[in-house]
Amino acid sequence: MAEASRAYDLSPSEIESWVEDAKRGMDNALRANPLDIREQYEKQLKDLQEAYGEAMLELRARKKLAALLEREDGN
Repeated sequence: MAEASRAYDLSPSEIESWVEDAKRGMDNALRANPLDIREQYEKQLKDLQEAYGEAMLELRARKKLAALLEREDGN
């Protein structure tokens, strides 16, 4: 987990949270009916797409900030 945390610039607690979510999802899949599972996966997919979009915006902002800081250092 520490290696993944460093490699992807994520906190260990964030990765642990994802693992726990996955475990809960698997546990629910064993108990729930297929329609419940589909709704759960659709919500999870939507949440992940939103998180991905936010992460991409943050990454772009960090890159722009780094470029601006480099320009200031060069002048």
